[in-house]
Amino acid sequence: MSDFQAIVDRVEIEALRGEFTDAAMMRDGVRLAKLFTPDGVLRMPNVSIELIGPEEIRTGGERLQEQWDFFVQNTHPGAIRIDGDTATGRAYMQEIARARDGRQGLNYAIYHDRYRRTADGWRFSERVYEVRYLDTTPLAGSAPRMVGAPDDPSAGDLRASRPGTPQATQEA
Repeated sequence: MSDFQAIVDRVEIEALRGEFTDAAMMRDGVRLAKLFTPDGVLRMPNVSIELIGPEEIRTGGERLQEQWDFFVQNTHPGAIRIDGDTATGRAYMQEIARARDGRQGLNYAIYHDRYRRTADGWRFSERVYEVRYLDTTPLAGSAPRMVGAPDDPSAGDLRASRPGTPQATQEA
């Protein structure tokens, strides 16, 4: 393999990992599932989840995402080892989340990855999530809400709570 091909492969694998994070953050289960080979597996042993194949990955991912009040994932690229049409690698994660049932926390984790080159480019053949640190201390912050958003109908115009704004002055 030429040095140029090795660079192209690494760039494509990094793009694949970036697409995974973006699809998860944007709650796009269809796009997330397309990042895996037809026999691809997503495993999360810490919560006893194993999803095999794009359809299970899509539906399982959507079920997980429905539980979130908010979820923020930051990925740091790790090692990649390429061996022809397969590769292995790691990605390091920092995540904060709050579920609708009140569970919340911060964690640091590693994705242990296996990749395969396909006709559509590099895809995950396996992604295993390993939590290395978990802090379930209540989070001090919250997800921002749009003014008057449907999930918070009591949220009024935020200007009303700031002294000196025209609406606050009129209501005072």
